[in-house]
Amino acid sequence: MRTKSITLFIIGKVLRMTTLLFALSLISFWLISHSPIDPVQAYVGADMTRVSPEQREQIAAYWGLNKPMLEQFWIWLTSLLKGDLGTSLIYRSPVSSVIAERFMASVALMASAWLFSGIIGFSLGVLAAMKQRTWVDRLIKWYCLTLASTPTFWFGLLLLIVFSVWLGWFPIGLGTPAGTLSENVTLLDRIRHLILPALTLSVLGVANVALHTRQKLVGVLDSDYVYFAKAKGEKGFILFWRHGLRNVALPAISLHFASFGELFGGAVLAEQVFSYPGLGQATVQAGLQGDIPLLLGVVLFSAIFVFIGNVIADLLYNIIDPRMRKGETV
Repeated sequence: MRTKSITLFIIGKVLRMTTLLFALSLISFWLISHSPIDPVQAYVGADMTRVSPEQREQIAAYWGLNKPMLEQFWIWLTSLLKGDLGTSLIYRSPVSSVIAERFMASVALMASAWLFSGIIGFSLGVLAAMKQRTWVDRLIKWYCLTLASTPTFWFGLLLLIVFSVWLGWFPIGLGTPAGTLSENVTLLDRIRHLILPALTLSVLGVANVALHTRQKLVGVLDSDYVYFAKAKGEKGFILFWRHGLRNVALPAISLHFASFGELFGGAVLAEQVFSYPGLGQATVQAGLQGDIPLLLGVVLFSAIFVFIGNVIADLLYNIIDPRMRKGETV
């Protein structure tokens, strides 16, 4: 029975992801084909003025750009099913290689920001709820509301000016020291270049998790069973550990894993501000220079990235709260 439930769960998720990717591919392909982006211009680059109309037609025919949109989509889709995402026009290399290389650079940034925002946000939310209606609660709410209304790129520029330009504590942009060979770059160098972008990106999640956790825990603390526990002498951390943690952890985890989309979008802005060589910066370059194969590849990859985050949240539901398991829901 348990094996059957797991099998149905996996089949359902695979079907949903397949449907999502197909619909997303079709819509993205249609939007790009009707956009002013010129793939031939992106391929030729600055030498476009030297290309004659006949050469332009030959380039379009070579890449299959002179065929109807549906035929182009079918060719791209069949290549995708074979594991071929095409060739990036600006990097002159397979799209899958570009995405893999850039994503590895972004993993450390997004993972550190995601963990930092989750731990700090959850801790601030719990502290604010336990100190409800005190100056601590008001200070945390003011801090979170300020962060929630702060644009990511503006906060990144502020950190860059203060800590890199004025104080000189951290390097100005890039993922490694400029002019240094990769084999000579140390772990400390990479961490120093990572701190400010990760701090900027973590702002996205701290406020949401803290305010959501505070509101949920305030509701739990106002329940009858918590009043009964208080009457028995329980208070402080013991009260939270026994009656509050599990009730507020589930919504916080759900919210945090559901923020993978915001995390990916925030990484685009943070990497642009700090010139961090990750997938976000490659996405911006692909959009500005009309690299359609890379844009489509990033769209599919980002969808899979967000979908995996939601699947992990669903799996953790069952681990944290046994009542969520199929057939045992109350």
